[in-house]
Amino acid sequence: MLSTADALATLLGAATPVALAGRGTETLPTLDALNRVLTADVVSPLDVPPMHTSAMDGYAVCVADLAQGSRRLPVSQRIPAGHAPQPLAAGTAARIFTGATVPPGADAVVMQEQTETADGDVTFLHTPKAGEWITAQGADIHKGSVILPAGTRLTPQALGLAASVGCATLDVARRLKVAVFFTGDELTMPGEPLRPGAIYNSNRFTLSGLLRNLGCEVTDYGIVPDRLDATRATLREAANGHDLILTCGGVSVGEEDHVRPAVEAEGRLAMWQIAMKPGKPLAFGAVRRSEVQRQTQTQPQTQANADEAFFIGLPGNPVSSFVTFLLFVRPFVLRLAGATHVSPRALSLRADFTQAKGDRRNEFLRARVNPAGGLDLFPNQSSAVLTSTVWGDGLIDNPPHHPISAGETVRFIPFTELLY
Repeated sequence: MLSTADALATLLGAATPVALAGRGTETLPTLDALNRVLTADVVSPLDVPPMHTSAMDGYAVCVADLAQGSRRLPVSQRIPAGHAPQPLAAGTAARIFTGATVPPGADAVVMQEQTETADGDVTFLHTPKAGEWITAQGADIHKGSVILPAGTRLTPQALGLAASVGCATLDVARRLKVAVFFTGDELTMPGEPLRPGAIYNSNRFTLSGLLRNLGCEVTDYGIVPDRLDATRATLREAANGHDLILTCGGVSVGEEDHVRPAVEAEGRLAMWQIAMKPGKPLAFGAVRRSEVQRQTQTQPQTQANADEAFFIGLPGNPVSSFVTFLLFVRPFVLRLAGATHVSPRALSLRADFTQAKGDRRNEFLRARVNPAGGLDLFPNQSSAVLTSTVWGDGLIDNPPHHPISAGETVRFIPFTELLY
């Protein structure tokens, strides 16, 4: 069985970003670029702030004037934010407000709480040092510096940073196009009668939601009948116009598991057994876009050609498909989109439970943070218990054969690091 690290490395090694592969960039208004991935560095055309500004409501002064012993100065001008000041007249002070431009000739600001005013003069109760309460030009950003490198996934604060240097548009990778379908004659959609032996298709809602969280354009082909011809037909249709085909269920070797032979007939496939729990089976490969562009390659670990769509097949158990998506599909999708950083950040937290026996596989245990700052374990870690994914705050990454003792520090990956 492959380790989780080896499986992920193989997937990421195959994922050439769509922009680098010549398959799509676009220029968007900065307001519309949330969660998209930059394809070009954002270089600041100016200093931020572009001038010396006041960090306080108060009075701009020349320190030398106060150093001469005078504590009372006439107020020569008033400077609101957004207004250009006049040079500060010698021996005077300027009333100034937070964010306003410091006038030439002033080298400090005294906050208003340290002054008294009367008859158009201001008396200073504090002698400032040069630079006090002044935000220097370029204190945040220097002109010509790269403020957002290519490969950055644009958060709300990143959009604000781009806007702070005047960027009205940004060059980003196009949205990834992902086709999904689900196999199993036992699957029924919510709202339909639940016939004997059937279950509701929760995976359709979970996986489609996860893909949309990542900004993908999702084409949902729904539930495909458990027949080889139907599965092959859906694969052929899905390959056209999509970067990735994602399926759930049907990748085992049973007589009713048709995804594996269908992908092998329409493209190429590797079946992996990953040393993880929940999870284990994962399929990775590619599907040809048309019959006239058949390829003879047999290694799905290589980059898909322009005439192929990537394929990933997930296990059918709801928690298994959820966890394998978070650990493998999410970073693969982000790398295809061109994101530089795709690995979730983990926390070191205290286990407030005991698990006497470790599994032979790498376990990903559903847990949540308790009010004391430790971790509680969901009592039923079955791969069929979807309740645990809502109850929990994240996953404990527990190495193989490792029992957990109460009080020890474990590696915890919050869902906030895995869902977006």
